[in-house]
Amino acid sequence: MERKFYHQPVLLSTAVDFLLTGESGVYVDCTLGGAGHSEEILKRSGENVTLVCLDADPDAIVYARNRLAPYSNKIIRQVFYDQLDVVLVEEDLLPATGFLFDLGISSFQVDEKGRGFSYQAESPLDMRFNPSQNLNGQVVVNEYPQEKLEEIFRNYGEERYWRRIARAVIEARAQSKIETTGQLKDIVEQVVGARFLNKSLARIFQAVRIEVNDELNRLKTALEKAFESLDEGGRIVAISYHSLEDRIVKEFFRYKELDCICPPEFPQCVCDKESEMKILTRKPVVPEEREIAGNPRARSARLRVAEKIVPFRSVA
Repeated sequence: MERKFYHQPVLLSTAVDFLLTGESGVYVDCTLGGAGHSEEILKRSGENVTLVCLDADPDAIVYARNRLAPYSNKIIRQVFYDQLDVVLVEEDLLPATGFLFDLGISSFQVDEKGRGFSYQAESPLDMRFNPSQNLNGQVVVNEYPQEKLEEIFRNYGEERYWRRIARAVIEARAQSKIETTGQLKDIVEQVVGARFLNKSLARIFQAVRIEVNDELNRLKTALEKAFESLDEGGRIVAISYHSLEDRIVKEFFRYKELDCICPPEFPQCVCDKESEMKILTRKPVVPEEREIAGNPRARSARLRVAEKIVPFRSVA
């Protein structure tokens, strides 16, 4: 079981150092995955800490229940992290003391055949974090109109050949249904030259995955809900792996820190905006070279932290 769901947590000590602010409280690991961060939190915490572990992937839930079995002060729930407020209300655990987001996908999800997250192995084009949801990769590439595919490839993949690839997908699916990762890979290969192929493949697969799981919209919602659920002095720690996620986190923290959003030409403030968070990482924290050497997938990681500086009110 350990080997099957192997996932090396990124920036482990740094993330937990920032997250834990006392000897008691309620912490939420919003992206349980292989439970590496959760286990470290529990190891460092006493019985006065409650850890809530969330993940949409049922395989992660099964694995984590086994790995975290020695610890009694944890709650594990299978939900997307934009439902964190629902779980906290149901468990009567408001306000929370800290939230950890380790975004993206786990090594297990990438490597596991049959999940369809990687172009490096032939499998059904699935890409669902939660296999019970209806939308999957096949639906996206076979049923979305060309304009929508262009939008996804451009905005979620930041792919330079978004229009050509979308057109190629439309032409290919007119001949036969696109059902596998290999078929989608072949389509991209026909459009993109060898020089940019690997990057384009990664971007297209990322774009489809983000659409299937509604990742960016869920992140925006979850960050706001985490802030609302936080006690004063509580922190949000977020690790992102691509610019889209990092930009959302950075802009969210910056907005929460502002004490005025009036246009510069206004002679005085009339917006009543107050500063609600203090950013603790003016520049993102990145892994050291020795961590990257041992875990190349850590190379793109960016960690940001902000602390709530206003009292907890209520969860809407």
